[in-house]
Amino acid sequence: MDRLRGICAIASGAALCLAVAGHSARADTLQERLGHPKAARLLILHADDLGMSHSVNRATLEALEKGWITSASILAPCPWFPEVARWAREHPDADLGIHLALNSEWTGFRWGPVSSSDGVPSLLDPDGYLPLETDVVAARAKVDEVERELRAQIERARAAGIAFTHLDSHMNALYRTPALFDVYRRLGRAYGVPVLLDHDVYNNSASKASGEEVLVDRVISMDPGLTVSGWRSGYEEVLRALPAGTYQLIVHLAYADEEMRGATWDHPDWGAAWRQSDLDLVKSREFRDFLRQQGFVLVSWKELARVRRPALAAPATR
Repeated sequence: MDRLRGICAIASGAALCLAVAGHSARADTLQERLGHPKAARLLILHADDLGMSHSVNRATLEALEKGWITSASILAPCPWFPEVARWAREHPDADLGIHLALNSEWTGFRWGPVSSSDGVPSLLDPDGYLPLETDVVAARAKVDEVERELRAQIERARAAGIAFTHLDSHMNALYRTPALFDVYRRLGRAYGVPVLLDHDVYNNSASKASGEEVLVDRVISMDPGLTVSGWRSGYEEVLRALPAGTYQLIVHLAYADEEMRGATWDHPDWGAAWRQSDLDLVKSREFRDFLRQQGFVLVSWKELARVRRPALAAPATR
């Protein structure tokens, strides 16, 4: 059983192969535009959920500083956002995206919208938080309120002095309907930054993106099912088999300390122990040696943004 998956579960393997083949047939691949051979395998090693908690921040910022990862994205509505903003101002060259959030998934550790609650009532659960489940977002969220809230999240980051490099979607909520997907793409164009899209999403979206918006062939993240002892081998199994292309590997980093155990106590998937295992993975010499031996070239969203086609670049709006 394939124990890792691309971010968009609705894609078929055949569709992915066709999309990747079409992408690779271009005269100048993204690898070549970045100065690498056409046969290169580029990898963004990316951590989600920065700002969620102090434990997540401590692990992720350490990983950025030590080069264990090349990119991370920030949850602007979360309580530990100010700590991230302070670090980002002190590290202006860091590759940081905005992790656009429409849900708040932990039962005992919640967050609400950045914008005024009375301006986004369709985004709230009965307790005034963003909903636990993305299914609720897809069923209830009004598009104008979604865009209002997500712009507020981006503007919060801008006002805090964060020079963000890209946008992505927390728990894939913005992939759930064509209308939400359109908001996502529209925000990328409005702020002049790439959005995370891979060929799974591109090939299966009812609202087709331009092929030039797709800078990543495949996004890979962990599925439940691996044991701690098989954690590294599970990642390596899938990475080893990848053909030439550009990939994003998503990890979720934190220390399995009292804070994270309390926040995720009833949710072992992507919880405290999971995040400790991902941290142990990226910091391990064995995993870094594996990436070098396999010839992966670590890159960032900042690098990908520099080689986007001119038609995609757009000035940011306020």
